[in-house]
Amino acid sequence: MTLKGIKKLVVKVGTSTLTYETGKTNIRRMIKLCSVLSDLHNSGMDVVLVTSGAIGVGVGKLGLSKKPGDIPGRQASACVGQCELMFMYDKFFSEYGQKVGQLLVTKDDFENSTRCKNLENAFQKLFEYGAIPIVNENDSVATEEIVFGDNDSLSATVARLIGADALVILSDIDGLFDANPNENPDAKLIPVVEKIDESIFAICGSAGTSRGTGGMVTKVHAAQIACSAGIPTVVMNGSTPQDLYKLIDGRQIGTMFLPEKK
Repeated sequence: MTLKGIKKLVVKVGTSTLTYETGKTNIRRMIKLCSVLSDLHNSGMDVVLVTSGAIGVGVGKLGLSKKPGDIPGRQASACVGQCELMFMYDKFFSEYGQKVGQLLVTKDDFENSTRCKNLENAFQKLFEYGAIPIVNENDSVATEEIVFGDNDSLSATVARLIGADALVILSDIDGLFDANPNENPDAKLIPVVEKIDESIFAICGSAGTSRGTGGMVTKVHAAQIACSAGIPTVVMNGSTPQDLYKLIDGRQIGTMFLPEKK
């Protein structure tokens, strides 16, 4: 199975992909990502970007040495970081002739039928108007998400809501390995996962970096959500956004999780 010919794509990018170890924004990578997504959009594809990074970018903007350990500190960081994040996205996408729209959501927006329908309508109109929706959790108010949530699952939920043809999760890892590549030099990348079961979760390991909240477990869980809705999911390294072209052209990149067979 390949992603060649898809018309509606959700791309999720994590904090560790958007920032350096210093906590400052990786501007070069962000520009490349905006360039590739703009080009895909120009080709006729509806593109949604689910982005992490508000807290991480806020930490860098505020000059903090590390992510605050308390919830109010993270909320404040998110408030500052979200402004900076959307300023940069708007600037970079505009340079490629694209319009963007911000959607800050919480779990309640998907669990409440009325709000969920309103959200779906907003996506549809943004597509009709030729804009690229940029989605993030509303970390400044959704304390439950800050503590327990992750944007991997959010991206899968968004993909399911809009009926996406594929979900791509960009991270600082190449995909799912049969062992921890940091501990085992013989670990091999698993190119395709046909069924997500306990054996797959067992090899995920722990995770998250100091800048992000997720890890391989959350990405596999996201793939499980998307695949159950018939949406193939790819986890790949986001260090080279241009690899999205290879993926869309049908080449094997990262790990592809196949939809459940009915």
